Amino acid sequence: MRDVIVIGAGASGMMAAIMAARRGKRVLILERQHACGIKLKATGGGRCNLTNTLNSSEFMSRFGKSGRFMSEALKVLDHHKLITFFEQLGVKTHSPDGYRVFPVTHNAQSILDALVLELTNLNIEILCSQNVLKIETIQKRVAAVYSNGRCYPAKSVVVSTGGAGYQKLGGNCSGYDLLRSLKHTVTDLHPAMLALKVKERWVNKCRADTLGSVQIKIDLKKRKSIATGDLIFTKSGIRGPVVLDISREITPLLSKYQEIPILIKALKDIDRDALEHHLRLDPSSTILESLSKLLPKSLCSALLQEIELDSSKSYTQLSVKNRTKLSEIFCLIPLTIIGDGGFENAMVTRGGVKLKEIDPTTMQSRVVDGLYLCGEVVDLDGPCGGYNLQFAFASGALVGASL
Repeated sequence: MRDVIVIGAGASGMMAAIMAARRGKRVLILERQHACGIKLKATGGGRCNLTNTLNSSEFMSRFGKSGRFMSEALKVLDHHKLITFFEQLGVKTHSPDGYRVFPVTHNAQSILDALVLELTNLNIEILCSQNVLKIETIQKRVAAVYSNGRCYPAKSVVVSTGGAGYQKLGGNCSGYDLLRSLKHTVTDLHPAMLALKVKERWVNKCRADTLGSVQIKIDLKKRKSIATGDLIFTKSGIRGPVVLDISREITPLLSKYQEIPILIKALKDIDRDALEHHLRLDPSSTILESLSKLLPKSLCSALLQEIELDSSKSYTQLSVKNRTKLSEIFCLIPLTIIGDGGFENAMVTRGGVKLKEIDPTTMQSRVVDGLYLCGEVVDLDGPCGGYNLQFAFASGALVGASL
């Protein structure tokens, strides 16, 4: 009989196991993949953006109205305590931009190695290549876990199976299926943090272009979602940090609408009057030459072609109507989102087990006694920038402290 069985050895599962074992619990980890933390190694582009330096109140606000759910978890392990935790495991961190926090190695492997070594030092039993088929309950309390033809009795079970994203690295819906079988409610699942496909073909001409600190707004009534960050054009759409952030708002809409209009503000602090002033500064310059001082030339050329303007003309040669068309498209570039890359390309899953079915002070299920949930399997996701990994570690720590 184990005290605790942890299903899933990602960030939240390993943290839950470590915190439980430090409190004297006998812990068994059952991992579906051939090794622990495979998805963890891919976080932050392999650099592992652990967390960020925002205070807990501001941090929670970035998750939207559900963010307060993690209040107790952040009391147990906020970003200060997470940094200290890894320093005690021998991993130093830093924040080059004063916001995002990385291991000084900028290598996720150093984080994973430290966690696995701590699991070993705590004599935590780890079984990999496991296919958990059932969590047995008796009178609405966990009793055992069935995996690979064996039964493992346990006093408590932690489900930390992650989401459906990163499918090449093992992401799947197995955890959601297990929890549904226990009468938990799983919300609609959508891919998040991924590139987006657009209807407009002119983006193909701008593949080499990166726009810094642009703002993207969803152009639908009653939708106020706005994201800011760098944007990169692709052969068939857009990607980059700002796209990763706004995608979590757009993918649920794509299941309802076939097309999602967005507006891109690429000219920071430049409105129509300021743009007109800039274009009048040198009457001898063509509009392409003038605009290329503000934005990449290939983008300017593509947008001018889109509105059918002769790029060799000067601004003063344009009619009032064409000046209006120019200022409109360059101040707010319209695009139409028509698709995404699906879960196989998603870094995060939007959706999960309903929060009202989980006690936020312990992360214990309100449906089954002795069952705990943490990490991405819960219906809570944030933007890129260390948010989701911090919640994974914090929710795992709360579980380990609550068992």
